Amino acid sequence: MSTMDDTRTRQALIVRGGWEGHSPVEATDRFIPFLKESGFSIEVHAGPEVYADAEKLAATDLVVQCFTQGVATDEQVLNLSAAVQAGTGLAGWHGGIVDSFRGSPDYLHLTGGQWAAHPGGFVEYEAAVVGERASHPIVAGLDRWELNTEQYWVLTDELNDVLATTTFPVGPETPWRQELTCPAVWTRQWGKGKVFVSTIGHKLEDLDHPDVRALTERGLLWASR
Repeated sequence: MSTMDDTRTRQALIVRGGWEGHSPVEATDRFIPFLKESGFSIEVHAGPEVYADAEKLAATDLVVQCFTQGVATDEQVLNLSAAVQAGTGLAGWHGGIVDSFRGSPDYLHLTGGQWAAHPGGFVEYEAAVVGERASHPIVAGLDRWELNTEQYWVLTDELNDVLATTTFPVGPETPWRQELTCPAVWTRQWGKGKVFVSTIGHKLEDLDHPDVRALTERGLLWASR
């Protein structure tokens, strides 16, 4: 039995902005109705300045971040990390979460991954659920899906629970000399809090793919307190 008040309205912060190529407003707007239907009260912010408010973060159940590149202060990042450690969820997709605040080691430590490249730009590629994690609620019933968009090559660590992967092929023109499989979707436990990352979502059409929409919506709910 849950010890929480299941009738309580959960609080979600949408933090969006940064590089406009990832359509942060239009992308996050796709998920706001779902979050409201799921019982969240929504507050939208146009940048990481809200992370300076430790009290607000502590009262937040879910931070959905879609803020590519940009700069966050040490105070902002450390407040966010401390809030997640205390139970606030953090979730996002593509560069809005794994290409944010490149100059902040503490932010990279929190998310467990950093975008490194998307070789070839828009390419045909496949992402596939990791067999051993097929029963995880974020990917249950999903298998593999094909996309024509940016395939993210990410640098990650072994604390992540990888739910789906993607493989970069080797060819005569590639500087890498063997296939590389990278995480495409992962979760991360950080103290009492949970982090959800999907690398898929450069284009709005990517987020409209039925499987991508399903795993993203599930990931938002999973990460929330």
